[in-house]
Amino acid sequence: MPQPTITTTYAGEFAGKYIAAALLSGNTLSQGAIEIKPNIKFKEVMKKVVTSGLITDDSCDFTSAGSVTLTERIIQPEQFQVNLELCKTPFESDWGAVSMGYSAFDNLPPDFSSFLIAHVAEQVSASTENNIWQGNLGGAVAGEFDGFTTLATADADVIDVAAVGGGVNSGNVIAELGKIVDAIPSTLYGKDDLHIYVSQNIAKAYVRALGGYAAITNVAGTENVGSVGANGIDNRGTLWYAGGENLSIDGVKIFVANGLPNNYAMAAQRSNLYFGTGLMSDYNLVKLIDMADIDGSKNVRVIMRFTAGVQYGIGSEIVLYS
Repeated sequence: MPQPTITTTYAGEFAGKYIAAALLSGNTLSQGAIEIKPNIKFKEVMKKVVTSGLITDDSCDFTSAGSVTLTERIIQPEQFQVNLELCKTPFESDWGAVSMGYSAFDNLPPDFSSFLIAHVAEQVSASTENNIWQGNLGGAVAGEFDGFTTLATADADVIDVAAVGGGVNSGNVIAELGKIVDAIPSTLYGKDDLHIYVSQNIAKAYVRALGGYAAITNVAGTENVGSVGANGIDNRGTLWYAGGENLSIDGVKIFVANGLPNNYAMAAQRSNLYFGTGLMSDYNLVKLIDMADIDGSKNVRVIMRFTAGVQYGIGSEIVLYS
């Protein structure tokens, strides 16, 4: 097979497609679990309007009543880069199989340049998913922006619910999720876009509990209050969940946010959580530089530049379980 070479630099509008693949393929963004604000060149100001006392008794006169408080939150995506050097040799056999149609997967790029970009984009996607929820949790880290749990932890307006000691398991998960539901403000309960975003370990425990074989305890964890029926949901036992069903509790939809750390959850409206990125701005850049003609090596340098960040609108309408 001839040695693959790379002669193309991807930049400008076409680069945006690769950046989109990298940033938007994590499950939180790809499934539309939060609002996405693209094309933020530097920062964007989000206005919050809070009104009170607007309604009064009827009279013949015009009497101004009530108050309107206008505050703001700022979403300012940070600039990030990927500088990576790869040797072409380990990728040649994989790319050869794809280009000749031997692969069982039909969604892999047929040319070597795109193959390498897809490989790097997958890593960027996973990192972005984690950053959205837990970026800089516990301290500033290079390559991370403040995630939702970091922002909410530092915000006194956010409603805090303490997690059970020892962590969530199939025996206490229903009680723990119930604590979150109980803390949701009455003005939010029943809203169509209200979700409880949960970590994977909480989701697994909940699925197992609904399978009917977990001994359920109360909130204090001191009393066995039974199980979810002898054979679980629809009498299917632990086979009830095939991964496609939507989870919910007490009428509130549950979304499994892969980037949340274990034993963390957050209740909020989708419309109150924002991911910001330049995406199509001048900051976006993807380049592949074949070093063969420069230094005679078989190395390829991959360069990406992009912006990303998160913010929420109203802290008092968020419940953080941690």
